[in-house]
Amino acid sequence: MHERADAERPDWLTQQRLDVGRRIRDARLWANFSQEQLAERIGAERRTIVRIELGITSPPLDRLLQIAHALGVLPASLLPDA
Repeated sequence: MHERADAERPDWLTQQRLDVGRRIRDARLWANFSQEQLAERIGAERRTIVRIELGITSPPLDRLLQIAHALGVLPASLLPDA
């Protein structure tokens, strides 16, 4: 089921999702948080952070806002450049 969704996803969208994950990871490391610490701060499981950082899944807007708040960054800094 996931393979079909991935096959239908445009390459640019996959790249953008990977970029968001990288930006979240970079901000998390800059804040000196482990994946577990970030997950605890936003009320999620570590595997959720792993999946977002690897670009396997995209965070919903509310989750993205929680992540930005926990890391002390602007939400826009986690989004790819237009």
